[in-house]
Amino acid sequence: MTLLQSIILGIIQGLTEFIPISSSAHLVITPYLLRWHIPTQEGFIFDILVQLGTLLAVIIYFRKELYQIIASMISGLLRRHPLQDPMARLGWLLVLATIPALIAGLLFKDQLEAVFSSPQAAVGFLVGTAILLVIAELAGRRSRTLETVTWLDALIVGVFQVISLFPGISRSGSTIAGGMLRNFDRPAAARFSFLMSVPVMIGAGALAVVDLFQAPNFGSQLPTLIVGFIVAAIVGFLAIRWLLSYLSRSSLYIFSIYCLAAALFTSVFFIIRS
Repeated sequence: MTLLQSIILGIIQGLTEFIPISSSAHLVITPYLLRWHIPTQEGFIFDILVQLGTLLAVIIYFRKELYQIIASMISGLLRRHPLQDPMARLGWLLVLATIPALIAGLLFKDQLEAVFSSPQAAVGFLVGTAILLVIAELAGRRSRTLETVTWLDALIVGVFQVISLFPGISRSGSTIAGGMLRNFDRPAAARFSFLMSVPVMIGAGALAVVDLFQAPNFGSQLPTLIVGFIVAAIVGFLAIRWLLSYLSRSSLYIFSIYCLAAALFTSVFFIIRS
């Protein structure tokens, strides 16, 4: 992977990790369209590491809330009342929402890694993201705020996060849709989605670091990976701020249209190239 490829893919990751148009699909399709021949293992590790860049963006953006959540959880455990404080309760709900994706990621890591090399699969799942966003807009009543989230809400949104392990299913899109289908308003669903991305990204990043140290020529790849990490973090921070503002006044339909258009364009490209 070259430095230019790392910068371009870092920008794409930062934009599409939080905007519900699937970062994984774009990271699979872009090299195919541009005829970049990136080894599967190297590409998979890079994809996870730039996700750590967007993890940093989430942590910085929500630093005050995350500090309150962690401090409240620790205080609650020490006082033996882990659910008494609302922020501590939210923290444990975020942990619960993360468990399904972590289990699925550990059980199906090899299969998911293989799918990540298939642009055709990414296109199909991208259509799935578009459909999911439309269903969320049509079915959700958008009457609840984040303060009303329950254990069942967290578990259901966590299940929606599992399907985002496939390239083309947007993680933010699936979890925001899951929240909206539980009748949360768009900003509340988005905030829960972004906050619950922290533990699952940490888990995925830990697995990637193990693979990275086992990869050949790790030292020579490190400067390229660092550039992608930094670019993804900066762009991701800006994307979070923009999307939360956008969702306070607008719907998800525009992202659904984009996903369908991107899938159609890539499919036409498949046909022409073949």
